[in-house]
Formats: sequence, structure tokens, C-alpha cells
Amino acid sequence: VQLQASGGGLVQTGGSLRLSCAASGSNLDYYAIGWFRQAPGKEREGVSYISSSGGSTYYVRSVKGRFTISRDNAKNTVYLQMNGLKPEDTAVYYCAGHYAVRGSYAYRAYLPRELSEYDYWGQGTQVTVSS
Repeated sequence: VQLQASGGGLVQTGGSLRLSCAASGSNLDYYAIGWFRQAPGKEREGVSYISSSGGSTYYVRSVKGRFTISRDNAKNTVYLQMNGLKPEDTAVYYCAGHYAVRGSYAYRAYLPRELSEYDYWGQGTQVTVSS
């Protein structure tokens, strides 16, 4: 699967952006997707994750209540709606995929939370929040 993140931009504090993670080459149905971000001089960190079924989600504490992750498998796309943006949200945002199938079993409720569990990475999209 190839993933492409888009939707970044420059916004003022309190503004909103919606990031999209579009997949090609494979159906997203069996991939858990994570959104990660990396600010200059900092390590890449997980922001939000969604299981392949869409039934399980997770948010890092710093974005909980402001960001919403969702998926539209018919469009082969995962979204990250970001509201109430703050300058500390400034980073390059990446989406990544975890293939949730082992043998003939699909772990559609599984929610990987470790960066190392994600094998497929898209190019990032820059989000800049001005104060």
C-alpha cells in the first residue's frame, strides 16, 4: 500500500485543518492507520490511531478533545480533523499503516500504538500554527 498525506497548511491559533491520508495500491480495509508528527529537533510522536474496523481509536493526551480521526474505507482514505490548533501542534504530520492480518485472520479491532508497528509510511504534510 502507498499512503499520501495531504491537507496541511498555515493557520492561526484556534484554527482548523483536516488532514487526509489517501491509500493506493491496496484496499485500506485491513490496515490500522496512525497519524504521527515530528517537530524540528524532536522525535516523531504518535498523535492518533484508528483500527482497521474504525471501531477503536486513540488520541495522545495533548490533542484529545481537539482532534478527531475517522476513516472512509469506500474512499480508501483516513482523516484527521484538527480543531483548536495551537502553536505547539506545528510539525510535519505523517500517516502510517499497519497491516492487521496474520495468516487467514484479520485483527480488525487491533489498535497498534507503537511507531515500530507501522510498516507503511506516507510522505508528510506540513502544519504550521502561528501565534
